[in-house]
Amino acid sequence: MPSAADAIEQIKHMIVQTEVQPGDRLPTERELAARFGMSRSTVREAVRALTTMNVLESRVGAGTYVTDLRPGGLLDGTAFALDLMRSRNILQLLEIRRTLDALAASQAAVRITPEGLAGLRELIAVMESDADLDERIGADLEFHRVVARASGNEVLAALLESVSGDTTAARRWRGAVDGSAAERMSSEHHLILSALELGDPHLASVAAAAHVGGVETWLRSLDVDRLPAGDADAAPETTPSPRTE
Repeated sequence: MPSAADAIEQIKHMIVQTEVQPGDRLPTERELAARFGMSRSTVREAVRALTTMNVLESRVGAGTYVTDLRPGGLLDGTAFALDLMRSRNILQLLEIRRTLDALAASQAAVRITPEGLAGLRELIAVMESDADLDERIGADLEFHRVVARASGNEVLAALLESVSGDTTAARRWRGAVDGSAAERMSSEHHLILSALELGDPHLASVAAAAHVGGVETWLRSLDVDRLPAGDADAAPETTPSPRTE
């Protein structure tokens, strides 16, 4: 008996073959059921699943439509899955982010606009100001988003957003236990900015990789296993002890 997974594959085939394109209205549930040779309830289940995945969207009184299929929306589910994995795989995720950040920076070095560079300078100024901690952390996160978007690769930017996740608590935690973190992070951001201003892809790639690598090195010096099981970004109640082995 055909399952919802079969119906999902059929609908995906219709999209991949451009029978229906972004923004197009999907055939009715009844029409799809007849075409696929399956029940309407099976098709309905598939449509609901694809709607959750941001492939389809239901419009009240108008039917079901294919979304714009932009990477950011399609990768929302990936971000959710990565958030669940973060507590047990944070170092592996950082390894992936190091590679992606380096690639984004190298591409941004030859594509970023003067306006983009000006925006990065402003964000660094906020990070180095006496602004509220959350505002400074927000500027840090936005700095990396700007670089990712400047790469000109929408898929890469979306992947980086998924891998990075919300690291506000982790950044606050590092600031509390590492007295030299702020100064070091500031220096690393300036190095990335300088490489982008020079338009040097290799230097930008190295600077971005070293920036993420610094976070990896710091985490490897701690007992990562003591991070809360549900959220690797949550600050622990006590400062974790360096590994003794």
